[in-house]
Amino acid sequence: MKNKKQGNKLVVYLLVVGACCLVCLEMVLRFVFGFCDAVLYQPSKAYEYIAQPNQHRYRFFSHIDYNSYSQRSEEPDSTKTIVLGLGDSVIFGGTMLDQDSIATTLFSKETGMQMLNISSGSWGPDNCAAYLKEKGTFGAKAMVLVCSSHDAFDVMSHIPVVGIYPNYPDKQYKLAIWELVDRYLMPRVKGWLGQSQLVDPDAQVVKGGVAQKSLKFDPGFDQLLQISKEKKIPFVIYLHPEVGEVLTRQYKEGGKLIMEWAKKHGVKLVSGLNEGVTADMFRDVIHLNEKGQRNLANSLERILNVESKTR
Repeated sequence: MKNKKQGNKLVVYLLVVGACCLVCLEMVLRFVFGFCDAVLYQPSKAYEYIAQPNQHRYRFFSHIDYNSYSQRSEEPDSTKTIVLGLGDSVIFGGTMLDQDSIATTLFSKETGMQMLNISSGSWGPDNCAAYLKEKGTFGAKAMVLVCSSHDAFDVMSHIPVVGIYPNYPDKQYKLAIWELVDRYLMPRVKGWLGQSQLVDPDAQVVKGGVAQKSLKFDPGFDQLLQISKEKKIPFVIYLHPEVGEVLTRQYKEGGKLIMEWAKKHGVKLVSGLNEGVTADMFRDVIHLNEKGQRNLANSLERILNVESKTR
């Protein structure tokens, strides 16, 4: 009888300890690592998808803020000279980088101008052009497209991604522990078991998968040029190299086609290969770390012929 009571006490004790551990883990995941606070997305008939407006997230020790126009920037300030920073996840910076560390924020703080960060993961030039056609150019005095070799053929497909691919959620998980298991642990387990996984377009580029969505040169280049002519604002392209291109010192076919297009149409193009980009500036094969974003900000300042007021 005595042993049975001791056994019951042990079970209760273990249950209490287990529950306390789960609660502590839930709190740590939420308030330290930012689980259940992911950037949320919404679909668009014009440009496929975009981050939901007015978001202020804390995720993996980084702050991610979106204004009312779904730009990773402060609200457009008409008292400042505005520059449009256009592109994909490279200029977006990713959720691993704090708002204060991305190139567009550094540029804005250091020049007194405001560079609006109009971007999203796996966007091509046509996504950017469609956004500007819908939202306007915000009285900008210049526009800079940060693109890579794969963007030459990154034509919109309008295949739904929001709420389908893990990197494009439209709602938060209810429990941080379940987000950890479902979004991060289970995909790894499936990978170890050799099971196929749902990989979003941006992740395909990082993993060296098929980035080319079309055999047609992205019409967004022509569309952005047309917008710049209509609004009478300069249009500049910064051709961002991938790690492999940095190591070989030459662009892939897509990059060469973008350079040819720019030369043909008289568009100023700056090659990242000539901007001091090194392999240690990347956190994967294409995305920049803090050092890389710092270098990109320096390049953007030189491209637009402005001097930093803080360095």
